[in-house]
Amino acid sequence: MEHIPVFKPSLGSEELAAVKETFDLGWVGLGPKTAEFEKQFAAYVGAKHAIALNSATAALHLSLQLAEVTGKEVITTSMTFVSTNHAILYNGGIPVFVDIEADTLNIDTAKIESAITSKTRAIVCVHYGGHACNLDAIHVLAKKHNLIVIEDAAHADGSDYRGKKIGSLSDLTCFSFHAVKNLTTGEGGMITTNNDDWAEHLKKLRWLGISKSTFDRSIVGEKYDWYYDVEEVGWKCHMSDINAAIGIVQLRKLDDMNNRRRNVRDRYNLELKEISWIELPVEKEYTRSASHNYVIKVDNEASRNGLIAHLRAQNIATGVHYIPNHLYEIYAPYRRSLPITEEVWRRIITLPLYPDMTDEEFVRVVEAIKNFKP
Repeated sequence: MEHIPVFKPSLGSEELAAVKETFDLGWVGLGPKTAEFEKQFAAYVGAKHAIALNSATAALHLSLQLAEVTGKEVITTSMTFVSTNHAILYNGGIPVFVDIEADTLNIDTAKIESAITSKTRAIVCVHYGGHACNLDAIHVLAKKHNLIVIEDAAHADGSDYRGKKIGSLSDLTCFSFHAVKNLTTGEGGMITTNNDDWAEHLKKLRWLGISKSTFDRSIVGEKYDWYYDVEEVGWKCHMSDINAAIGIVQLRKLDDMNNRRRNVRDRYNLELKEISWIELPVEKEYTRSASHNYVIKVDNEASRNGLIAHLRAQNIATGVHYIPNHLYEIYAPYRRSLPITEEVWRRIITLPLYPDMTDEEFVRVVEAIKNFKP
């Protein structure tokens, strides 16, 4: 039996042709394709600015630097990839973990305010699986306590919140274009913002604090203005034109690919709804999820481990997204009781879902699950 992965990028000849074009132009670093991708992505989500980076981790890092969280507390979730909270530590911030909603696995907005203190500077909300957090509630709290809102939208390329695209609604939004994300550039990330000053600052921070990029110093066919200043300490975490060229093609395909993901999700829901020991994912009325992953909950940890082994024996991959960050040794100093997180994560399984999933692959997964006896 052929292997069925959990995730699989959807790439083809158009992306290859776009990469070849960068080779033919002779500009493969930070240049015109990156600028074009930024412009198109900003227009797609409805934001004034988009700043392309080499990863979502870098996007979170720079966003939290702008938020000036050093020595300050940041409200966050433990149910996420570790990049979310490492970025707080990179900036000398203090992660304050808040428990999650049992159904969406997103941060529970009803529990945020009790975690806010005079030291709180920002809220980081993660749109788990592409299902948007309750942004209305988060924005009310942020305004009340003068906090910056940073959305970790690594799963939410193309997700909607109350009819608007994720990426235009908060102070800063961070996207991932990792190999298995809904929109991939191989590796890459993006920050969107409506703040003009922050956008200009981010362009310097991603390029070592230098006032002008190499491309900005070039006027092709006319002259090269070699002079620049270094105004602060920054990082080298910009996107390249190779990655951006792929991203431009992927952005054109994103809505179609997300619709195929939703189709697979809906088929799973239909096929698995009668299985008593499985709890299906939800989609609340305020969001239209990009359906980055399909995560079910089973009765208990033993059932979870048994199903993973059962599917593995049939060459079907699964995942667990995620081990809660506060359980890692590095986060021991910030550990607190998160009863829902600590209970639910032991029952979750990520099933295969990707745009090019075939009917045969889907049927194999569903039949294997139905044949399992917990």
